[in-house]
Amino acid sequence: MTRRFLLAPLLLAGALGSPLHAQAADPAPLEPPDARVAALDVALYNAQANVIEATDTARAVLATTVLDSTLQNLLGAQLAEPETVRSVADSDTARAITGGLPCNVIVACARHVATTVDVPWVVMAKVSKTSNLIWLLTAQLIHAPSGTIVLDDTTELKGEPEAMVRAGTRIFAERVARTVRAGGVVNNFPTP
Repeated sequence: MTRRFLLAPLLLAGALGSPLHAQAADPAPLEPPDARVAALDVALYNAQANVIEATDTARAVLATTVLDSTLQNLLGAQLAEPETVRSVADSDTARAITGGLPCNVIVACARHVATTVDVPWVVMAKVSKTSNLIWLLTAQLIHAPSGTIVLDDTTELKGEPEAMVRAGTRIFAERVARTVRAGGVVNNFPTP
């Protein structure tokens, strides 16, 4: 009975054209569909893992390889050269921005890289280990000129780590390509 009384004012407000039920206008694209993208190397975070192993770093290297190759396959020349991106991310200027932390975990540094290599989009990602069978992929697509985080995904990867890191990273890269080709307008559904 309480629900009925709480919903009645909301229904009445909706009938009167209240902003509660107003539909948002489609967002305008932030960039043209052929805008370029920089992808930083995927970071590794395993400090909270129940067991830290020497092979953990291989998961971040694998994720970087999958991210770069998938974006290259889907976007072609729109992807900034990975070696150039790494060079800028490892520069003294980048280290000054981050206070000595890796560039691939600081949005301000990612934006610096994008500006330096003259691209409006930059991708940051991190694989985090919680246990031998559970990893997380946290990844963002950032519109560098505005600082807007357009995609902010966290995916739990359960199972055999190599296969799951590969699959999770590929799926995120596909979302990045779709979003960039849509000018930054997020579409959560695959296109045929």
